[in-house]
Amino acid sequence: MYTKKKPEDLDCGIEVAMKIFGGKWKPCIIDSINKGKKRPSEIHRAIPSATPRVINIQLRELENYKIVSKTIYPGLPPKVEYNLTAMGRSILPIIAALDEWGQRNSKEIKKLSEVMKVVGAINMK
Repeated sequence: MYTKKKPEDLDCGIEVAMKIFGGKWKPCIIDSINKGKKRPSEIHRAIPSATPRVINIQLRELENYKIVSKTIYPGLPPKVEYNLTAMGRSILPIIAALDEWGQRNSKEIKKLSEVMKVVGAINMK
């Protein structure tokens, strides 16, 4: 089993926050559920860049940390829905701030990304 070289410091608020919603797609998953996408297939369609497997893994992690709750309805085919818990809803202002920052800086980041691609291509030669 893998053992981390540096033990987690769960007394550090930033480490705790990054543990919970630091996964690449977790903020997008939380935002998607908040916008009404409750079923796994809806979440997958809302985040086409992420593979369903990764979304499912991150949903399971969010469920384990009580950020989302999972409801399984009986019947065939089985129906599953995810909802935000109170702790999950408490993350929404942070995600809104991240979205606002991203929107405000997206043009500059796009320009810098293009420059880095060109520099990377030159360095590869």
